[in-house]
Amino acid sequence: MASQDLPEAELKTPEELEQVLGTSIEKGLTTSKAQEYLARDGPNELEKPPKPTLLMLFIMQLCGFVIILLISAAIASIMVNATGPNRSDILSYTTGKAIFVIVVLNAGIAAWTEHKAGDALEALSKMTQASIYVVRDGAEVKVDVPDVVRGDVVVLGTGDVVPADMRLIEADDVKVSEMALTGEPDDVHKTAKIKAKKPGEPEKLTPENMVFSGCSVTNGRGRGIVVETGMGTRIGRIAQLIAGEEGVKPKKKCFCLPDTSASQTPLQANLEHLGGRIGVLAIVVCILIFVFGVAMKRTDPSNPDTAPWLYMILIAVTLAVAAIPEGIPLCVTISLSIGCKDMVKQSVLVRKLAAVETLGSASVICSDKTGTLTEGKMTMVKLWAGQVSYDVGGKGFDPTVGRITRTDGGADAGAELPVRTTLLSAILCCNTSLISVRDEETGELRYEPRGNSSEAPIVVAARKVGFAEEVAGAYPRVLEVPFSSTRKMMLTVSDVSGRSALCDGGMPLGDGAKYLAVCKGAPNFIVDYCTEFLTADGRAEPLTEAAKMGILRVVDDYSSQALRVLAVATRTMTELPFDASDENVSTDQKFQACRVGLRFVGLVASIDPDRDGVPESVEAARDAGIRVVMITGDYLKTAVAIAQNVKILQKGDDAEVCAVDCARLRPGDAYLQHDEMDKLTNSVRVFARARPEDKLEIVKSLQRQGLVTAMTGDGVNDAPALNQANIGVA
Repeated sequence: MASQDLPEAELKTPEELEQVLGTSIEKGLTTSKAQEYLARDGPNELEKPPKPTLLMLFIMQLCGFVIILLISAAIASIMVNATGPNRSDILSYTTGKAIFVIVVLNAGIAAWTEHKAGDALEALSKMTQASIYVVRDGAEVKVDVPDVVRGDVVVLGTGDVVPADMRLIEADDVKVSEMALTGEPDDVHKTAKIKAKKPGEPEKLTPENMVFSGCSVTNGRGRGIVVETGMGTRIGRIAQLIAGEEGVKPKKKCFCLPDTSASQTPLQANLEHLGGRIGVLAIVVCILIFVFGVAMKRTDPSNPDTAPWLYMILIAVTLAVAAIPEGIPLCVTISLSIGCKDMVKQSVLVRKLAAVETLGSASVICSDKTGTLTEGKMTMVKLWAGQVSYDVGGKGFDPTVGRITRTDGGADAGAELPVRTTLLSAILCCNTSLISVRDEETGELRYEPRGNSSEAPIVVAARKVGFAEEVAGAYPRVLEVPFSSTRKMMLTVSDVSGRSALCDGGMPLGDGAKYLAVCKGAPNFIVDYCTEFLTADGRAEPLTEAAKMGILRVVDDYSSQALRVLAVATRTMTELPFDASDENVSTDQKFQACRVGLRFVGLVASIDPDRDGVPESVEAARDAGIRVVMITGDYLKTAVAIAQNVKILQKGDDAEVCAVDCARLRPGDAYLQHDEMDKLTNSVRVFARARPEDKLEIVKSLQRQGLVTAMTGDGVNDAPALNQANIGVA
């Protein structure tokens, strides 16, 4: 069977894929068929072009026009002196030898600098694990990732790295970190169901029933059919974008040398242009002098018998040698080396000498959002409970930085009942922990969350008000219903027997309370199941329609600030509303039994905060005449809010004009014509929902407009644009 492309595999049923790929959902591929497919499609790995050797890089440095002129001038100088009257005087060859020394020294420095530079494709190829479990011949077996083929049924669990692009056929609370592909820090919930796009719904960067090579599974278990391997995966396409439009086979010049002309910096291009002008002018002048000299029958005064044409050749060559500025390459190399040294003092590592000059001549900076303009760490900034608004200080995952205060007045609120109740209730409905690790290089203590990224802000905020890491262990969990895209919430039931209050300073539990159900999830869904709400003094009041609308107004206000809002609700029970010993009671039945009559406790709102100093840097760039553009995979509303926070969008800017969804760049999946694209990128400063291909096209468009483009980013999805830009900052 010939290899078939699988466009829109996310829209095909497992049975259709089973038919197309010649596999079995239950038994997987047979060993013989897997070997046949491996021979047909090749190993499941990224192709990498051969890296130039140090000698090849050295030779490449000698191919510039200015360098060729210098070499020609040096040879001509030596030949002139070798045929002159002072041919036996070694000092007469000083000029030619000096030029050769300069050329060799300059080429050696540049070649060594580039030889030390890393390889972007090498980094992509490391985004996998050594082996994975697949179903073959009806049994689960462990195979090397390069041996995974299309049609394999792969078994995924928490901690696994997805070995290839897969269509899920089973998904039990599967969550995947797609930061490598999209740059966004939130884990993405996956399902095995086919979901059609609803009218007006924002486009998703990745389908909900697909998982992609290089992404890690952060929660749950699942199985999927491999639909693409190697260079056919999304990571493979990024590798192709990095390598260039011709694929991973590099262009050649002079039949054997890699062609690097497309990636020349402005300095290199200007030097080539200057060298060409000097060379052409010198050749024209020397030819004219030769012609006039021969016509006037000029001869060597010290040897009148010499033929005029021979004497004028020597004169013309001597003038050509004098006209070539042999000091330019060395002076430029030394100047850039000094610049590199100064950059190192600022903790900036420069991988190519010419990048120093390019950075100084940048006219537009394209920046990724997550991890570049922002911390890349979701942080709780707002809390609303007991009809009181609170601010949460600090950034990142360090619980020792920042405190919780009242929005009105700024009084410390870490001991207030609504705050402690909301945070502890949320902790009881989390599976994430916060650990401290010491950096081996710096010795600094840092905090890292283990588990779901959306729960990390809750865990950090709880530690800020004094809850211990092990606090949840004191409330044994008797039931957990994981979050799903249909339920839009997570539910847990914990044992609170013997407690009169949830915690010290927390809400009272009531007489005879043995169990506490906690729901955490989408506010509009949770509010619908609530019949009462917690007041600031710990009482329970009926949740009237007016009170419900008040809660939703707060949610809308937080959402307008691009905050990600979760609601927390509880229910105290004297006994479980289902028979725990009855194995026939489904999870959904338990969920429906526990979610009724909830008490609304509070809202927690988080955001990926901007990095310290970013707004000042953006303003400094603007003052220097440099335009700053944000390109992100996040939703447009969030991107606009962050852009306003970091001053990319200023007061008075029309967000509808200055910010666009990248779907506008490719109506009907085909990119706009160059003139239309250039007109759009000339005015827009925020691009949202960007794919790696979109970032690359935006950079190309800016370069077509004659702008020296710098690209900053720290994700694999930024790599093609980083590679295309005049200067990449990672």
